[in-house]
Amino acid sequence: MEPDSCPPDDETLEDPLQPALPAVQVDVMVEDPAWRRFLPRAEALARRAVAAALAGSGAEGLVTVLLADDRALKRLNGEHRGKDKPTNVLSFPAGAPGHLGDIALALGVVRREAEAGGKALPAHFAHLVAHGALHLIGHDHLAAGEARRMERAEARAMHRLRLPNPWRHAA
Repeated sequence: MEPDSCPPDDETLEDPLQPALPAVQVDVMVEDPAWRRFLPRAEALARRAVAAALAGSGAEGLVTVLLADDRALKRLNGEHRGKDKPTNVLSFPAGAPGHLGDIALALGVVRREAEAGGKALPAHFAHLVAHGALHLIGHDHLAAGEARRMERAEARAMHRLRLPNPWRHAA
């Protein structure tokens, strides 16, 4: 090889065999170890669901997912929304450079909802994580038009995950 054909030492080349670094990093914290018993691959599925929800959005930064119990979500729901009961998922947009925000889920509520709705736990969990991720980038469901846009975005995320559309049979 001729010396002229080598790139200078300070030039960096992308390796086409290496995947690009993701624009969104997902850290999963398992506060309630029961998550691993009921959903053994919860961490991996949470990462995939965030990525599926945010695909094509241009969002960049860190998302933290907290897998907690009902008591923890009841406390957070009371502190942040004034509601003295556990809820399935809460989202906390960060609004800071490099940090999109945090998502917290309650195992008991998520399990009960999946069972009551006749849904597989992994599919319901992925839907709720995607729902939370969409809140972090500004989606909401307070008005009918906003709700329809958010439902379509959730359905696209579930399609990317090859999981059922949670709205297909909704009343």
